[in-house]
Amino acid sequence: MDASPDPIADHLSSLPAAQSEVLATYWERAAELDPAAVPGLSYGMPALRHGGKGLVSLMPTRAGFSVYPYSSAVVTQIMARYPGYEHTKGSIHFTATAPLPLDLFDDLVTTRLQELATTTR
Repeated sequence: MDASPDPIADHLSSLPAAQSEVLATYWERAAELDPAAVPGLSYGMPALRHGGKGLVSLMPTRAGFSVYPYSSAVVTQIMARYPGYEHTKGSIHFTATAPLPLDLFDDLVTTRLQELATTTR
C-alpha cells in the first residue's frame, strides 16, 4: 500500500516550480490517456498504475528529466519510431528546452497500455 493517497501530487509539490510545471504536463496527459490509472508508487517512484502495475513515471534528473514506462520493450519500440532521443534500456531522457513531443509521449503510454493488456490476461 502506498504511503500517500497521491504520491504524484506530493512529488510535484516538492519540486522547484520550473521542474514541476514541465512534469505536470506529462502527468496530466498520461491520466487523460488512461482514466482508469491511479496514482501510486512503482519501484519507489511516483507512478500512474494500471491494473496494479506501473504504467509510467516521470522524474527530474541531473541533466533534465526521464520518463519510465516500466518496460525495456516499450522503450525499444518507441526509439525505433522516434530515433534521436537519449535513452537507456528503461527510460527516455529530455530537458525543459527540448521536451518530448506529446505524440511521442502519447505513443509511449498507449504502447505500454497495450503491453499491459496482453500480459495481464
